Amino acid sequence: MKTILILNGPNLNLLGKRQPHIYGHQTLDDVERLCQSVCPDGFQISLKQSNHEGQLIDWIHEARETTCGIVINPGALTHTSIALLDALNTYEPPVVEVHISQVHKREAFRHHSYVSLRADGVIAGLGLDGYAAGVRRVVALSVGQ
Repeated sequence: MKTILILNGPNLNLLGKRQPHIYGHQTLDDVERLCQSVCPDGFQISLKQSNHEGQLIDWIHEARETTCGIVINPGALTHTSIALLDALNTYEPPVVEVHISQVHKREAFRHHSYVSLRADGVIAGLGLDGYAAGVRRVVALSVGQ
């Protein structure tokens, strides 16, 4: 069984409660159910969330030995964390960056992503469907390996 890590950064634990006009009313539990529903036979999902950069980095390091790809929504760390980029650069399988909102229609500081420098794909503005698209892309890249 191949595992896809769905990694969520700061404040995504409040999904469904925080700024629903931007992020919607669905929760991380809904993200997990959606990702599992599009996951084909032979693949499974492991969803994690942390508000702590170091924890996310530790999970990326662990994933090097246990997963076939990462779908990551780094939250605000997208725009600030060179350390997260460095950790992702140690990870060889596919990485897909996901943002629920259309970040390019928001504040200018959200237009730059360190994570995009490593990502094999970037999805923004599809709401939670972006996670499903990310899972499908990781599966396609994993099967092609």
